[in-house]
Amino acid sequence: MPTYEAPPETTATVEGEKDHLETLGFSAFFAEQLSKAEHAGGIPARIAAEHRGGYEVWASSSEGPAQLAGKLRASLEREALPGVGDWVLVREAPAPDRTAIIERVLERRTVFTRGAVGRPVRLQVIAANVDLLFVVCGLDGDFNLHRIERYLSRIWAGGATPIVLLNKADLCEQSAARTLEVEMRCRGVAIHAISALHAEGLEVVRAALRPGLTAAFVGSSGAGKSTLVNALLGEELMLTGAVRAHDGRGRHVTTHRQLVLLPGGGLLLDTPGMRELQLVDSDGIDAVFPELAPLASRCRFRDCRHAGEPGCAVQAAVEAGELSSDRLEHYRTLEREAQAFERRHDERLRRQSGRVWGQLYEEALRIRRWKESE
Repeated sequence: MPTYEAPPETTATVEGEKDHLETLGFSAFFAEQLSKAEHAGGIPARIAAEHRGGYEVWASSSEGPAQLAGKLRASLEREALPGVGDWVLVREAPAPDRTAIIERVLERRTVFTRGAVGRPVRLQVIAANVDLLFVVCGLDGDFNLHRIERYLSRIWAGGATPIVLLNKADLCEQSAARTLEVEMRCRGVAIHAISALHAEGLEVVRAALRPGLTAAFVGSSGAGKSTLVNALLGEELMLTGAVRAHDGRGRHVTTHRQLVLLPGGGLLLDTPGMRELQLVDSDGIDAVFPELAPLASRCRFRDCRHAGEPGCAVQAAVEAGELSSDRLEHYRTLEREAQAFERRHDERLRRQSGRVWGQLYEEALRIRRWKESE
């Protein structure tokens, strides 16, 4: 009985799949990783959404649900689990009617993280492999210059390019003055005043997006991130909600991170509003305060903390009016917070490592006693 043989892939098919992968953000950085022997045979796919431990993945020609292989889940620390935007390798092409198995997580090109809210001291991945990170801050009760600086430090630390969007310009009579204030404090970062609700000023956002590029929106609840995504998509895809009248703060409408593909190319990642953005390390802080490093290099002591030490050039600049005392204090606040998190995080890892080695030692001791009793 003759058997059916599938026709070989044509060049057009291969090129089409390659083009679609590039549309999803696949680049040479990830392609180089596929050449390694340990990654041979896997199908590259991008995590588009995460739901209670399960994932939605997009591949070159299909999409569907996915979950981690048991061996992979057991080998990964919780902080190393894949997040939305990650590129992974699945065992077989995803499909709506079956769950693909994720066998590898590719190295990230960029990542935006924070300290997870709650008692456990751990990192939380908010967005992976994004090119642009738009910090959305409302020009209403949401406006907070220190919070913008905090976001920028995490973005610089993760390798993406930040852009600040001052939303709800239609509600603020001092939008120009506030824009100038942010520009003075955030040198080297593009700052734009917009109104997502009325689709005003969105040309600068659209101009920054192009096929294959991934952008994410981060900010507090009620800042207008989902409204902005809807305006760019031209449809009400994301749920939106009103802010509270008494304090201008919003409630969590977006409940999970999700990638969406723009009609004209480019990908957007909407994220839930964050009440808290805890720093996890000091990476990126110096980029937010570029004027401090040249001053600190002139301090008498190399480990000067700029807190009253003799010969401190930074304190001298404050006294001379060359540096804002508020700016220095915020820098020191961020440094202290980052160092405290690193200490707690390292201590937790040490305790975990100690427990693991303790369990291995007890197991080896039981085996030894069992052998001796034979």
